[in-house]
This record gives sequence, structure tokens and C-alpha cells, in this order.
Amino acid sequence: MKKTDELYQTYLDILEKELLTAMGCTEPIAVSFCAAKAREILGKTPDRVLAQVSGNIIKNVKSVIVPNTDGAKGIETAVAIGIAGGDPDRELEVISNVTPAQKDWMREFLSRGVIKVEPLESKYPLDIMITVFSDDESAMVHIVNDHTNIVDMEKNGVNIEHHDIEGAKSDEHDEYMRLNMEAIYEFAETCDLEDVKPMLDRQIECNSAISREGMEGNYGANIGKVIDAEYGKDIRGRAKAMAAAGSDARMNGCELPVVINSGSGNQGLTVSMPLIAYAKELNSPKEKLYRALLISNLSAIHLKTEIGRLSAYCGAVSAGASAGAGIAYLKGGDLTTISHTIVNALAITSGIICDGAKASCAAKIAISVEAGIVGYEMYENGQQFYGGDGIISKGIENTIRNIGRLGSQGMYETDKEIIRIMCD
Repeated sequence: MKKTDELYQTYLDILEKELLTAMGCTEPIAVSFCAAKAREILGKTPDRVLAQVSGNIIKNVKSVIVPNTDGAKGIETAVAIGIAGGDPDRELEVISNVTPAQKDWMREFLSRGVIKVEPLESKYPLDIMITVFSDDESAMVHIVNDHTNIVDMEKNGVNIEHHDIEGAKSDEHDEYMRLNMEAIYEFAETCDLEDVKPMLDRQIECNSAISREGMEGNYGANIGKVIDAEYGKDIRGRAKAMAAAGSDARMNGCELPVVINSGSGNQGLTVSMPLIAYAKELNSPKEKLYRALLISNLSAIHLKTEIGRLSAYCGAVSAGASAGAGIAYLKGGDLTTISHTIVNALAITSGIICDGAKASCAAKIAISVEAGIVGYEMYENGQQFYGGDGIISKGIENTIRNIGRLGSQGMYETDKEIIRIMCD
């Protein structure tokens, strides 16, 4: 693929949009960002707040620790810390510079009970609307579809900024629909690495650091440490452990940043850390690792395009299959091997549900990475799943379309039921 090709630039643009740095689970961070922006528009400290959020936001904020809050959880916490110390210019690192005094103010504000949370009936899984009040003044910020995608801002009931939701969504969807495995492989093989090196180096550095922290600290259920203790002598075990350890840390309040994929830090860890482990084991040149990361990152984005940012379909499944594809490339696999690796992995783990961000995400990551590795090893041993086996169709693009349909349409009611169970 030539640098002058339009598709080359499209893939670079997608990577730059997706491989962002975030501190903490992206859903509570989005709530904090929205609250911080509303406070900025109001121009003063609010005395009460109305937070209206979609079911998937409730699901993904309920059980995860918000960084820089000394272990607190929940939408009210995410709102309060965003107002207390959020810098909206930092976007997904909005609460990375919170001071002790601001934490004290957050706790006092929460104790007043002036933050009201309401479910928001919305056709958009990611939907956040926060209104802040001070006496007779108010400000509102509305985020839809993406974690920092502001579609409306108001002050005292007057709209000061508006963006068309459907038009923007359609334009981005058309761009992402240009992803396909053959072109992804060609891009990875021919990409001028100087165009992607800064973002991939950031991914390697940030995600490795939080993985090490997860291994050394005490976070959640310590899935990474458990796997490492039992299976760490084997590269397969280390690959799973490193990805899981990063999730252990970020789901449980670690304040180190992560480079995300498809709006998710857990997915960002899953598509990168197993490859970093395998590259070290295989003594792969840095260039080989970069190209493998391009395959894993773009494959995961491709797999998630039709599913969407949030659904009942666990994002670790797509990311684990994509990690398997990257590992296959590191071990000399061609496009055919990579495609079969992904299909085999999807056939194994596509039933895993997303029941919110929490400690068990690390275990789901480990299982999904295992499926990616098994998917590769199956094909290397002359074995594969065939079209007609369950949701698998002949041809990887047909299978990816099936997965998109399953995640976005087939599991729509499942998602609602999961949210009802969690709210009970």
C-alpha cells in the first residue's frame, strides 16, 4: 500500500482517533469529563447536579474504582471528582491532576446528597447528559456515541453549541467500514513506521507500565498474579498474565494511563501486552513488533465497528482474537494464517457477556487471549472451524459481519436484562 493511497491515510486517521491515552475506566472518566465541562460552562461551583445516563453507562460505572478518589466508585463519585478537580482540556485524562484539597471537597460535596442520577432512555448505548445548577443558573453538556463526543452544550437554557449526531455517526461509520483484513495486512506490511512509531511507542510504554504495576501491587482479584504464579514459566501464561495484570490495576483505581483501543483500556491492554510478551520471547526485532501491533490494533477496531462502543458482547473477545492475529504475525504467519486465527478464536469465545467494568474483566481478558493463541495453534496444526459451524461463515469478512450482528442486534435484549439484574 502506497503512502499516497487514500486508504493508507484513512487507516492512519483511524489509528490516531483510537489509540488515545486514558486514565481509568473510560466510562466513569467520560462522566467526569462531562461534569468538568459543565462546571466550566457554568463558570462557578455548582450547588446541585442532575446526571442522566444510559443503561450501559450505569453498567460500566457501577463497580469500578474511579482513579484519584481514594477507592470510591459510582456515577456520583465520577461526577463529583470531575467537578472538584477535572480539567476538560485533558479529555480522557481529565482527573489526572487532582489535588488532596480537591479530593476533600469531593467528599464533602458527595456528603450533601445533591447529585441526582437518573436513567436515560436512549437509543444510544453511550449517552451522558449532565446539568449543573447554581441558584437560578445552569449549564448542560450532552455526550453521545463516543466518550468525549459532545453533541450539545447549553447555558441557562440557551444552546451554545450543537453537533448533528446521526450525520457524524454516519460519516465515521463509512470511514471505518473501509477496514478489511486483506487491506489491514497490506497496510501493516508496507506502512512507513515513522508514521505510527510515536503512538505505538506510547502504547508499549504506558501499557507495559500499568501491567508491571498490576503484577507488583494488590489490585482486585489479582488475576494476572494468579496466572503468572501458576503458568508464568510458559510464554502462553505470561502473555495472558501481563494483559490481565494491567486490567487488574486499571479496574481497581490505579492512576497510571493506558493507551486504549475501540474506546476501551482493557481492549488496549489485550491487543498489546500479549504481543509485547511474545516479541520478547521470540527476540523479535522492534519493527516486527510494530507491524504486529498494527495488525492487532486495526483488527480489533474492525471487529468492533458493527458492535459499537458498548454492548452485551464482551470487547475482550474481539481484542483477544486480534491479539492472536498479532502473535501469528510475530511467528511468521501470513494473511491466511491470521484470518483463520481470528475466525477460530471467535468461534471459541463469542458467548462471553459484558456485565460491566470490574475486577472480573481481567479474567475475561485472559480467557480471550488464550482463545486467540489456541486459534493460531489450531491452524498451525492443520485444524480449523468451518463456515456453517455455529455463527462462523465462510470467509473472515462474513464471520466478522456475523459477530457485528450478534453483538449489536442479537444481544440487544440481553444487554437490557444484564442492566436490570445489576440494578436489582
